[in-house]
Amino acid sequence: MTMPQYKLYYFNLRGWAEPARQLFKLAHVEFDDVRMENGTPEWEAFKPTTPFGQVPFLSIDDFKIPQSAAICRYLARKFGYAGKTAEEEAWADAIVDQFKDFVSPLRQFLMAQRAGDATEIERVQKEVFDPARRVFFKIINGILEKSTSGYLVGDGLTWADLVVADNLTTLEKLGVFNLSAEENQKLVAFREKVGAVPEIKEHNATRPEAVI
Repeated sequence: MTMPQYKLYYFNLRGWAEPARQLFKLAHVEFDDVRMENGTPEWEAFKPTTPFGQVPFLSIDDFKIPQSAAICRYLARKFGYAGKTAEEEAWADAIVDQFKDFVSPLRQFLMAQRAGDATEIERVQKEVFDPARRVFFKIINGILEKSTSGYLVGDGLTWADLVVADNLTTLEKLGVFNLSAEENQKLVAFREKVGAVPEIKEHNATRPEAVI
């Protein structure tokens, strides 16, 4: 039986594609990690050929799946990282949906940083980003407090763990995740646990450096 040919298209960032890349590594499945530079003529020429005019998207023998959550959910189910029961799958989905709620204020903060106006950066961080981060961290901490495995869902690694752990790395690189703060120690331990999985550890050690 011929193995499918997987191609994952994204920019040269971790961002929305990183959990999918990690799922391939966990499953020991070969894939083409196609990285492009945003804003280049090559990307502008390629953009109209993508399913929704954006990346990431996953090509499986030329069958295309757009949207990061759909890609990761598909791979997680295929490779065994979606949850062990229908209920665990639903919880993994719910955690990722909660993360997506956090993305909007995070994006506003990133846009303010890129604009470079110090006053606006401070305003967005204080009024928009920090309150959203507190809510998100409270929810994830609450889940970890009840967890007996150290993972977010059940007793094994799921794609929800990959999504949240990599986001913590992004927040650290942005200078808004204090590793030494007492209230963040469960989050620090959680990220370390996910990062210690051999396939994830190897992948993270060899991937291109990027803030997001």
